Amino acid sequence: MARGGGGIKTTLASLCSAVVLTMMFQLAAAAGGGGHGAGSSSFDYKRALHSSLLYFEAQRSGHLPYNQRVRWRGHSGLADGLQQGVDLVGGYYDAGDNVKFGLPMAFTVTMLSWSAAEFGAEVAAAGEWRHLLETIKWGTDYLVKAHAEPDVLWAEVGDGDTDHYCWQRPEDMTTSRQAYKVDRENPGSDLAGETAAAMAAASIVFRRSDSRYSDLLLRHAEQLFEFGDRYRGKYDASVGEAWRYYASVSGYGDEMLWAALWLHRATGRAEYLDYAVAMADEFGGTTWAITEFSWDVKYAGLQILAAKLLLEGRHRPEHRATLEQYRSKAEHYLCACLGKNGAAGNVNRTAGGMLFVRQWNNLQYVTNAAFLLTAYSRYLTASGASAAALRCPGGAAGAGELVALARAQAEYVLGANPAGMSYMVGYGRRFPRRVHHRAASIVSHRADGGFVGCVQGYDLWFRRPGANPNVVVGAIVGGPDHRDRFSDRRSNYMQTEACTYNTAPMVGVFAHLHSQGARERK
Repeated sequence: MARGGGGIKTTLASLCSAVVLTMMFQLAAAAGGGGHGAGSSSFDYKRALHSSLLYFEAQRSGHLPYNQRVRWRGHSGLADGLQQGVDLVGGYYDAGDNVKFGLPMAFTVTMLSWSAAEFGAEVAAAGEWRHLLETIKWGTDYLVKAHAEPDVLWAEVGDGDTDHYCWQRPEDMTTSRQAYKVDRENPGSDLAGETAAAMAAASIVFRRSDSRYSDLLLRHAEQLFEFGDRYRGKYDASVGEAWRYYASVSGYGDEMLWAALWLHRATGRAEYLDYAVAMADEFGGTTWAITEFSWDVKYAGLQILAAKLLLEGRHRPEHRATLEQYRSKAEHYLCACLGKNGAAGNVNRTAGGMLFVRQWNNLQYVTNAAFLLTAYSRYLTASGASAAALRCPGGAAGAGELVALARAQAEYVLGANPAGMSYMVGYGRRFPRRVHHRAASIVSHRADGGFVGCVQGYDLWFRRPGANPNVVVGAIVGGPDHRDRFSDRRSNYMQTEACTYNTAPMVGVFAHLHSQGARERK
C-alpha cells in the first residue's frame, strides 16, 4: 500500500558532519556485517542479483508459467477484469497484499528496464539476463492489457480497504477484484506518463531480442503519452480507491517529463526532447530541487536523464541552457546524498550510515539513491575528464565518490549495519523472518491445499509469533528507523513489508558491483 511516497517539499539537514558519519559507518560495517565485512569482496553481489530477480516471481499474479522457480506460490487472480469485460490477468502484487496498483507497478517496470538498458552487459555476465527479460515482460504484458484502448488505462485491480480486512493467500482471495480505470472524462496523466515511461524503457531492452514486441511497447508508450498530455489530471482524483494508498503527491508534471525523456531515448525523435525543454519550467523539471526519488516523485530521475543528454552532447544548441538547469537540479539531489549541499540541504544519514528520508519504508529511498548514484557515476566517467565531477557547494565530487556511496548503501542493505541484519530476505545468516506478506506468512497451498478464510488468516497466521513458513527471497523490506533500529514483527508493516520498487533499482546496482568486484579481482 502507500509506502511513504510523497513529501517533495522536504529538504533534510545532516545529522552529523560527513567525517564523523564516515567513521561511524566504517565501524558499524566492520562490527555488524552479519558475517560479511565492509570490504567490496566480502559481499556476494551475484547472489544478491539472483535473489532480486527471484523475488519478482513471488509477486506474480495470474497463471504462473511452467518454469516458475518460487514453488510455494500458485495461480491467482485468474478472473481479474472479468466483471469489466477486459482481461487484466497477470502483473505484480505491489507488496505484501493482493492488490495490483498501476502506478507503483509501472515504476517498478521502468526501474527494471533502466537497469537492463544501463547495466545489461553486467547482468548478462552474471548469468541473469534471461531472468531479467522475463521479469520485465511479466510486467509489460500486463501493462499492454491494461491499456485496452488509446484513451483508456486500467489503474488498479482490487482495493486496499477490503484487502486490509483479510489476511489470505493470493490463491484463496475472496476480496473485491473490482477494476478501476482512467479515461478522457476521468484523466490520470501521472499514471499514463509512468506507464508510457515503462513501455518506452522496456522497448529499448527488447529491441535486439524481439523487435516486434519492442515496437508494440513503443506504440503503446506513444499513445499513452498523447493521452496523458491531452487529457490532464491526477489519477488519484479519478480513482479515489488509490488515494489512500498511492496518492500522487507530486502531481503529473514529473511523470510527463519522465515519459518524454524515455520516449526520446527510445525513439531519438526530437519532438520528445522539445517537449521536455518546453515544459521544463511549467512542470517543475528545472525548478524543483528534490532530495528523494520514488514511485511518486520522479524529478531526480528525469533530471539525471536530461543531464545525460547534456554530458553526451546529444542536443541542439538552443536546448543547452535548459539542459544545464536540469543538470543543476540533478546534481542538487546527488550532492544532497553525498552530504555536500551545505545550506542548500542534505539527506540525513543515520549513525550507521543509511540515507534517511522518512520513517515508512525508508529503504525505497536508499535503493533508488544507490541506483541514481551508480548510473550518474557512469555518465560522468563516459563524458570525459573535463566534465567528470559534480559541482557541489561543499566541494567537487568525482564518479568514484558517487559509486562509493552507492556501494555503502548496498552494503548497509546486505548487512553492514549496526544490527548486523540483512534487509534483503534470504541473504546472509540474519534477515527478517516475519515479513509482512500474506503469501509468505501462510503455509503454501502446495503443502496444505485447505482454504484459508479472511479472518482465519489473521487468527491462525498473522498473529503467529514464529517465522513465516515461506521465505520471500530477494525482498527488500522497509528497513530500520532513523536510529538504525529494526523490529522484526509481522504487524510492523512500516519496517517489515517489502515492495517491488524497493528491489527493482538494486538489480542494476548489484550487477554493476558484481562486475566491478570481478574486475578488481583480476
